[in-house]
Amino acid sequence: MITISPGFDVAGVALTRFLELQVDINKSDPKKVPLNCSIHYQGEGEESQDIDLAPDRNLLTRVALYVLRCHDQHQFPALTTVHIKNDIPLGRGLGSSGAAVVAGVVLGNEVGNLGLSKDRMLDFCLMIERHPDNVAAALYGGFVGTFLNDLDPEDMARKEIPLSEVLPAPAGGVDTGLRPPVPPLGIGKHMSFPWSPDIKAIVIIPNFEVSTAKARGVLPTQYSRADVVFNMQRIAILTHALGQTPPNPDLIYSGMQDAIHQPYRKELIPGLTEILQSVKPSTHRGLLGICLSGAGPTILALATSNFDHIAQEIIKKFSEARVECRWSLLEPARDGATVAKL
Repeated sequence: MITISPGFDVAGVALTRFLELQVDINKSDPKKVPLNCSIHYQGEGEESQDIDLAPDRNLLTRVALYVLRCHDQHQFPALTTVHIKNDIPLGRGLGSSGAAVVAGVVLGNEVGNLGLSKDRMLDFCLMIERHPDNVAAALYGGFVGTFLNDLDPEDMARKEIPLSEVLPAPAGGVDTGLRPPVPPLGIGKHMSFPWSPDIKAIVIIPNFEVSTAKARGVLPTQYSRADVVFNMQRIAILTHALGQTPPNPDLIYSGMQDAIHQPYRKELIPGLTEILQSVKPSTHRGLLGICLSGAGPTILALATSNFDHIAQEIIKKFSEARVECRWSLLEPARDGATVAKL
């Protein structure tokens, strides 16, 4: 799932690259493993050393443990083997961490037999991932708008605690996270928007990562009124324009412009300015709009046709900046997080 540019921290769309879990629970196996959980991983990034398979250090299982411990279950209730198959590139602005958080909450709900609704699961997600557009898109699917509620001071204090106090961590010892703060009710809200079946998503994925922390670190702490209004005007139009059939390229291209984050992230992504300024519906048949995908460095181009040509033009621009890329053609994943019991 990704943020569509003017919808920074507000609007996101789930796309058809998936994080899948196959979970095997063996209640009769007496074998002892840490926290009753073992992890196997395949997919994006598996050749690197960055995927930690220890259940008390892996983000996905740490989130599941947080959900379980909020319900007085201090470890996985039976020997649990989690097979992770991840098709979402890491550190590319395609929502890999948000997907892991949602998967962790769903995993905790299922193995603990907790019976949480999706709305309540959103509260747990927002205790870990503070950007509702990403997790809401992954949880509910499709194109969604989100906001965080105003909470009373006591609930706000629970929402704003450091993540180290929420997630169990080995550095804190065996008691870390045994009594974590339970999420307030209704931290965030979401609404689903229509998406035209004619619109496909071209994602151009550079061969380097940009961490979310680094991408947020270059942003200013304050914005002018003009820049804030610029984005508000565009996201107000874009949420309707993406649902129209046939799509209107003038509305969508203008609606995908941004003044809040893209101008500040150009120093992190070679070729970004040239790509955003030169790839337009007037010069590229079938193109509707273009923006940075999430925190980047991936580029999102929405189009109705001519997908390969548009992708190759953007890849060419990146190559001129000595950046290698790959690309995929995706559609909205409309179902969000789903569970199938075999």
